Amino acid sequence: MPVYSFEALSAAGDTRKGVIEADSAKAARGLLRAQALVPLKVEAVSAQASDPAQAGKARRRGRVFSATALAIWTRQLAGLVSSGLPLERALSSLSDEAEKAPERELVAMLRAEVNGGTPFGKALAQHPREFSDIFVAVIGAGEQSGNLGLVLERLADDLEEQHALKAKLIGAALYPAIVSLVAVVIVLFLVTYVVPQVANVFAGSKRALPLLTVIMISTSAFLRNYGWLLLLAGVAGVFGARLALANEKLRERFDAAWLNLPILGKMSRSYNSARFASTLAMLAAAGVPILKALQAAAQTLSNRAMRTDALDALVLVREGAPLASALAQKKRFPGLLAMFARLGEQTGTLPLMLQRAAKQLSTEVQRRAMQLATLLEPLLIVAMGGVVMLIVLAVLMPIIQLNQLVK
Repeated sequence: MPVYSFEALSAAGDTRKGVIEADSAKAARGLLRAQALVPLKVEAVSAQASDPAQAGKARRRGRVFSATALAIWTRQLAGLVSSGLPLERALSSLSDEAEKAPERELVAMLRAEVNGGTPFGKALAQHPREFSDIFVAVIGAGEQSGNLGLVLERLADDLEEQHALKAKLIGAALYPAIVSLVAVVIVLFLVTYVVPQVANVFAGSKRALPLLTVIMISTSAFLRNYGWLLLLAGVAGVFGARLALANEKLRERFDAAWLNLPILGKMSRSYNSARFASTLAMLAAAGVPILKALQAAAQTLSNRAMRTDALDALVLVREGAPLASALAQKKRFPGLLAMFARLGEQTGTLPLMLQRAAKQLSTEVQRRAMQLATLLEPLLIVAMGGVVMLIVLAVLMPIIQLNQLVK
């Protein structure tokens, strides 16, 4: 049944907005009048989605679900379905409880599709901006196996774990980033404002200034005169790097080199491997064929070199090689992942073992991130103190020299 968004006036004169299902716009207005509402605007939601102008507005408005909101919504849907509530009624409840109009309209469209006989996975696939291919594949597998509630629970767990891991990594990097920003601002202020004041004081002096003071004055003059060029060069460099990395071969080489870095490379390898193992475990547990699961899990790898290795492993598995053997041949993946995959294949508990591998790798990423943050904090403070000390010495040395001459 089509879904219509409406704007109407209540008997008290309040404006109400929402969505309603009806056979036609005329029927939707009749339903609104039956509820003692005066319809002001009734539009088909599906028509809005297909209209280019409305689609452009939707793109500018952004996604309906953020990462956190999607995890919460999936958890709520899992709870309703697991309690025995039919999917159509569960979606109806979530639509009624939605606080934002875009979310309410999206869930209402999903409910209308499901009510019309469309599988839930196909209904989700019509909104690729909101639901990833992996999300859709897991839901589709859950529908086919008849364990939609259980699959939704696992999917919600996976989304929450992803969000928690990203939040911890951002939290670990936040303090060093703030310290670095403050240090740069302070140094720029001292160099471009304080140092020139000192230069003006000693401009009329015929005495030779200390070398450190001369260097600071020259640096200050350069930044004040050509700082904008440096800024433009930096922006151009960033855009140039982004354009260069748009090339697949160059991006793969860059990502391969990134993996060889001492600390960041190991963190990137563990993070990507954790995402790969977690997604593969979830898809395998949902009953997705291993080749299709490998294809989908490979797409979660942000590192292109590791994604190439995963696709190569897919070819080996298609040719009959065990998953553990295929992963073991790809040295960019940690040996831990191949070991757990081998145990899972031997015991028939591949999803469980892959999930354990993902958990261990995630823990390793968090540990390395905290170690890096702990190491960077004192180093940044010492570096900032050293630069400020040089600037202060450059200012004080001419003053000390002048006092000695007076004496």
